[in-house]
Parts: sequence; structure tokens; C-alpha cells
Amino acid sequence: MPHKILLDESEMPTAWYNIMADLPTPPPPPLHPGTGQPAGPEDLAALFPMPLIEQEVSTERWIDIPGEVLDIYRLWRPSPLYRAHRLEKALGTPARIYYKYEGVSPAGSHKPNTAVPQAFYNKQAGINRLTTETGAGQWGTSLAFACAQFDMECEIWQVRASYDSKPYRGMMMRTFGGVIHPSPSELTQAGRDILARDPDSPGSLGIAISEAVEVAAQDPATNYALGSVLNHVLLHQTIIGEEALLQLAKVGETPDLIVGCTGGGSNFGGLAFPFLREKLNGTMSPTIRAVEPEACPSLTQGVYAYDFGDTAGLTPLLKMHTLGHDFIPDPIHAGGLRYHGMSPLISHVYEEGLIEAVARPQSECFAAGVQFARTEGIVPAPEPTHALAEAVREALACKESGEEKVILTALCGHGHLDLPAYDAYLTEGVNDHSIADADLRAAVDEALTHLPHLA
Repeated sequence: MPHKILLDESEMPTAWYNIMADLPTPPPPPLHPGTGQPAGPEDLAALFPMPLIEQEVSTERWIDIPGEVLDIYRLWRPSPLYRAHRLEKALGTPARIYYKYEGVSPAGSHKPNTAVPQAFYNKQAGINRLTTETGAGQWGTSLAFACAQFDMECEIWQVRASYDSKPYRGMMMRTFGGVIHPSPSELTQAGRDILARDPDSPGSLGIAISEAVEVAAQDPATNYALGSVLNHVLLHQTIIGEEALLQLAKVGETPDLIVGCTGGGSNFGGLAFPFLREKLNGTMSPTIRAVEPEACPSLTQGVYAYDFGDTAGLTPLLKMHTLGHDFIPDPIHAGGLRYHGMSPLISHVYEEGLIEAVARPQSECFAAGVQFARTEGIVPAPEPTHALAEAVREALACKESGEEKVILTALCGHGHLDLPAYDAYLTEGVNDHSIADADLRAAVDEALTHLPHLA
């Protein structure tokens, strides 16, 4: 069995897959925060160009990838699928572990898969400046790269905890042409309000979203771009799963278990949704499992309810698993997973029982990341170590049972700019943060009392 399974450029998928076409029941629509009624295209037009709004609500199964986007994708796509022979040997497992490696992109993660089309559609609409938020910096780096391809400006608010701990991400964003601010900042009313209450706030993705949205909404020549959560973002990421399907078919494999890390849901949905289609069609029957940090457990401990996607309440209301839009997670190293809500699509398929979810502590995840680096030769970003930890658990269970499962995961980015986190783990250890259900429920209830018309 080969170690690396490649596709030719001619085999790269030319359409994104839209799971909305195949869901047994449709997910609840986004709501206007003022009226509580379903939000229409006009409610989103201040932030997004019409093609992205159309993709957000589309029920077409396939959406063609524009040629200009495919041309840029070809800088790194198709991405390789690897068989983790050395990790399997170290674990002594009969399981076969495959990982789809998205760290080959210019930004070192899966995020350019949606950053490039978002920049393209905005440029077509006459927009020359995009604002956004970023946690670990993967998304901010990706959007800065994408904007550079279309001669656009990019302004980024990075969560303060990550801004301070990951300085090389900022350097990379600026190299691609991005302008970056720590969040909360004094540049927006949302940021100033947070700093007035907590001058030492570590920030959160919800706060950074509020700042980026506020700036975009005030300037008709500026739009906002989101790196996860929304339907069109997950749509663009399905090229990961579509390629993986073709690559596994080349070696005659069908996955028994698919695991992916989940923060807002784009990496997980991008890998899992094409396989979920096949599961719904009855052509395969994998278990599909989302893995999130114990410090930010939106699926496993959150409430399924309408909530804001940002802290200041500027976005439409989304029906999702949420920890409350006021939630500020502990500053764990997996900054890309520190979001209070989960994608409405991921939340919906979880409620429908089509996927599973578990939460894991960061010490176990770093242990898996180190073992993976020492066997497979790739230092993973802290985010996908959550999926690797679950893959290791499952592989060791196969060792006990003798079962020869096929395990598939998405290694959604490398950790070359996250080495201080690994150094902290290796020299000092890391703290495992978890949240008591009672405390979490009280916080969520408090956040949702601001939405009385949805009670």
C-alpha cells in the first residue's frame, strides 16, 4: 500500500458539493436580529456579495468552481492523501490510518480553499477591501494571500491571546499585504466597549468578528469575509472530501471512521460532507466524529439555540450549538477552535444523529501531535491534533480488539508557526481546561436572555 496517494491536476474536482441538496430535513434559517423573522438576501448584502449569498441559501447539489479560482487552487491542489504507516507501526495497531494533508497550501492550512473564492466573488462585485477576524492566524493569513491574488486590501482583527502568542502569524499576514490589529482594539466601538469592561481581555473570535463586521458595515466599498461557520464557507471546503473520495478509491479503501477537529466547522464539514452524502445514499457507512477542545465544547456541552455569531450582536441569528455569544474561552493553544458557536450545518446534522461528537483535553492532543511528528515527520497545528488524538484512541482500541478499521482524518494545517506551543508542552506542560455543565448552562442562559423574542 503506497504512503502517498496523489491526484493529477486533471483529476481535481471542478465543483463544490452542497449538502443542503441531500439533507433529510433542512436546517433552520438565519433570523434577522431585530424582527426574529428569516433573514433575506437584502439583510446580508451589506456584508457579502450576491454570489456568496446565493450559495449560502442554495439547495443545488453541485456548484461549479470558477476558472479563476481553479487556476489559483492549482498552486497547491490536489493535496496529498497519506497512509500513516509509521504511526500505525508505533501504535502496534491493525487499523489503517489515512490523513488528507492541507498544510501544503500557501498559508499552511485548509483556509485558502474558501479565502480564494470569497476574494474572487467580492472583486467581481467591485469590492476592493475585505475585513475579517482570525484566531490562530490561519484564516487571516489565507485571506491576506487571497486578497493579494486579486489586488485587494485586507484588514484583520486577531484575537489578542493569539496575537501575543503567535507573532509569526502576524508577520506572515503582513508579508501577504494584510493589515492586522489585536482584538479587542480601540479602533471600533465593539472593541472599546469590551476594553472598558476588561482592559486585559484576551479576546475571542466573537469579539474579533464584531470589530471586523462593524468596520465593513460602515463602508459601502468594504465587505466582510468569514473563515468558518457559514454554509458557503463549508461548501468551498468540500473539495477536501471530494479529493479524498477519489484518492481512497484509487487504493480500494472505504473509511470506517472519519474524524476531524471542529471549531466553527469548516475543516470538519469539508472532509465529512462528501462522505456523509455517500452514507445517506447507502454506498458506504462510516462513523463520522467531530472532535473539539474540552475548553470550548460547543457541540458536546452547548445549547442548540438561536444566537449571535459575534459578541456585540451585529450578525444575523443562527440556530447552532452555542456556549453563548458572551463566552470567552480559556486561551488554549488551539486558537482556531476557540469559537462559542458551531456551524449551523454541523449543528443540524449532529441534531439529526448523522454525526457524533467528543471533546478532548489539550494535553492528550499535544501528546498525539508529538507522536505524529516523530513518526510521520509533519508537525501538526494544534487544531488537528484533536482529531489525531481521537484517531490514536481508536487505533489503540483496534489493537485491543484486533479489528482492522480504516480511519480517515484531515490534517488541516502544519504547526511550523505554532512551535512555541509545542515548546511549552514539552518543557512546562499545558493546563487542561474544562467547564462544569452547571456553570456553562448558567452562562448560556444569561447570554440568551438578550434574545427574548426567541425564548
